[in-house]
Amino acid sequence: QVQLVESGGGVVQAGGSLRLSCAASGTIFSINSMGWYRQAPGKQRELVALINLSGSTNYTDSVKGRFTISRDNAKNTAYLQMNNLKPEDTAVYYCKIESGVLRLISWGQGTQVTVSS
Repeated sequence: QVQLVESGGGVVQAGGSLRLSCAASGTIFSINSMGWYRQAPGKQRELVALINLSGSTNYTDSVKGRFTISRDNAKNTAYLQMNNLKPEDTAVYYCKIESGVLRLISWGQGTQVTVSS
């Protein structure tokens, strides 16, 4: 069983920065991919950024050039550096990993990011 613990959320003014962390623990086989998703009130959960085992990344268009996803494989930890934050980035941010040959999915509990104008 895999546990994910997210941290780094908070309240920031527009134009500010935050760095989210997602640490995986428990019985972990190889982590194929790590991703950040977000869900704003009344909206569906959406992919923000994804990084796979080789280090290649993918971002949703609205965050390109502002957010950077990275991972520390030795620590089983993913990061999301968020710069130039906008009020529309306000949401609960969730970490998700896919691991092992069975491609097991695990989700974190979420961390709130609030950007004030």
